[in-house]
Amino acid sequence: MPPAKKRTRSYDPAKVRAAVTAQFELVRAAVNSLGAEQLARPTRLGDWTVRDLAAHLAMAVDVISRNLDLPAPPEQEVGLLDWPFATAALAGRIDEDTRAVAASAEPGELFARTAARLAERLPPAPDGRLLRARVGAMTLGDFLVTRTVELVVHTDDLNEATGLDIPYDRQALAICTRLLADALARKAPGGSVEVRVPPYAVVQCVEGPRHTRGTPPNVVEADALTWIRLATGRTGWRQAVEAAAVRASGERADLSGLLPILG
Repeated sequence: MPPAKKRTRSYDPAKVRAAVTAQFELVRAAVNSLGAEQLARPTRLGDWTVRDLAAHLAMAVDVISRNLDLPAPPEQEVGLLDWPFATAALAGRIDEDTRAVAASAEPGELFARTAARLAERLPPAPDGRLLRARVGAMTLGDFLVTRTVELVVHTDDLNEATGLDIPYDRQALAICTRLLADALARKAPGGSVEVRVPPYAVVQCVEGPRHTRGTPPNVVEADALTWIRLATGRTGWRQAVEAAAVRASGERADLSGLLPILG
């Protein structure tokens, strides 16, 4: 866990809830259109098939309702910017659970069940309500922000595996982009490099001379999906630079040693 703390960005709770619901419904419609051959296709996520990926997407949202069904923990243990650095250690358990869910029902049934439970359990729950998340107790509001990351990242995985063009809810894409950018600033605190992901995020990071005015000497710029792929290891730094998907200028603008952020 990175030692330095950074003040956490605030998110509009209503927009976060709407973003989770909107992106989930976009994915649900796409998954419902898939046939058996498409569900059996491989993905870039190890040996997961599209069926496994779809089950994981349903599970990533259904966990909201399942956590709300449990008693609230006595105190908060994890903040929002702790979450990106705590997920890698849980990969084995998540893989086991995903396979079990995938084997339990057809994707359409999983998504229908998840949607019904979410519509019932989420609206009355306050954002400050504590949940027993895998990484530790956190507020519902923070946990919903993490669900936008899960949904957006895995929507991209689903598009890559199936050839579909599932759209991204603008708010979901913005929230995901900002959280991963803030996580980079948390991982490498400083002010010598400015990372720009227009129109959603600008953060300063990396130890060294701090930029205060004029054009920063070290700048990294990428579109939102390229940034998300870099931050999650879907795209390598050199690959993105060579493809001109990332524009990096300045002697400190190589972020290869800091990526990925989310395992």
